[in-house]
Order: sequence, then C-alpha cells, then structure tokens
Amino acid sequence: MAEHTVKAFDEDITRLRGLIGEMGGLAEVAIEQALDALVRGDTELAEKVVARDKKLDELEAQVDKLAVRVIALRAPMAGDLREVIAALKIAGVVERIGDYSKNIARRVGSIEVSEKFEPLTLLPAMGELASEMVHDVLTAYAARDANLALEVIATDDKVDAFYNSIFRNLVTYMVENPATISSAAQLLFVARNLERIGDHATNVAEMVHYAATGEYPPDDD
Repeated sequence: MAEHTVKAFDEDITRLRGLIGEMGGLAEVAIEQALDALVRGDTELAEKVVARDKKLDELEAQVDKLAVRVIALRAPMAGDLREVIAALKIAGVVERIGDYSKNIARRVGSIEVSEKFEPLTLLPAMGELASEMVHDVLTAYAARDANLALEVIATDDKVDAFYNSIFRNLVTYMVENPATISSAAQLLFVARNLERIGDHATNVAEMVHYAATGEYPPDDD
C-alpha cells in the first residue's frame, strides 16, 4: 500500500485491515467449531461458539465507527475510498458469516448423533470448503489480490454442488428412514447455512476485486 502524505491515514487503513482480519479469523474458527460440536454432539463447545459471536458484533461496530471517521476526516478519493467502503461492507458480511455459524451451533443437541446417520459425516467436508473460502477471501483482501478473489468466486460452485448432493442424500435418507426426519431436517438447515456462508464469501470476493481494480468481476451467468 502506497504511503500517504498524512501518516494517520495510513494508520487508519492499516487498522481497518487489522480489524477485518481479526473478524475473519474469528469467523473461520466459528465455522470449524460449530461443525465439530455438531458431529460430536458437544453442547458445551456449541455454547462457546454462540457466546463468542458477540465479539464479532463488537468488531463490526469498531469497523463502522472507524470507516465513518476516515471518510469524514480524510475525505479519501479513488482507490482509497474504495478501500474504506469495501472494509465497511466486508465487515457486515463477515458478521453475517458468524451468525450462520452461530445458527449451526444452536442446532447441536437437536440432532441425534449416530454413526449410522451417514449424512452427518458429509457436512464437515462442506464446512471445511466454506471455511477455506472465508480464509482465502480474507487473504485476498489483505493483499488486495484480485486473482485470488476470482478463485474464491469459482470455488463457490463446489460448495453449491456439495449442498445439492447433501440435499438429495438427506431427502432419500428421510424417505428410507422416517424415524430420522427430525434430525435430517435439522441437517438440511445446517447445510443451507454452509451454502450461505459460501455465498457471502463470494460477495466479499467481489468487493475485494472491486477495491483492487475499480471493477466488479464479470458475471458468468
């Protein structure tokens, strides 16, 4: 990042990036621990995930406050303004990722943990992929790496494919094992939350690409 005439501006931008990075780290851990708690039926760990979400809320508030102050006092332009606006938007998206992880954690205890319940073993792999997307997109943000942002966007197709596969698997399982309908329905909710985390990571990647290049990535649809 090029230095500015006002050193305090560089310090503010560095602080914004640090806050976003801290949020991203917390979001990654929340995803991983929520899935771990789900698979093991660990309600104590699930409660920790839910409680820690407050820290993400606090960090988002700090980003909002700092971004508004930077815009008001520094009057950034061009790439600098994109950087600040991107941080403001990304903080909100990462906070939502934390909310989805919290939602998953809250399902722990409502799902019967059983080695025979095969769909339960498929979700951690999907969660790992979603977590990697969050990690990579925050790395792209820190480095202003537009190419890595594009790679994250491409990865979302894999998360969607995972969701479709799990959806079909769970529906079939419910038909063949009516006694598992309640737990399977909860797992469908979990899979949907993971799919949304992938979507949000994609949204962040689009903002990173814009902040770095001044253009949003092309729409492949």
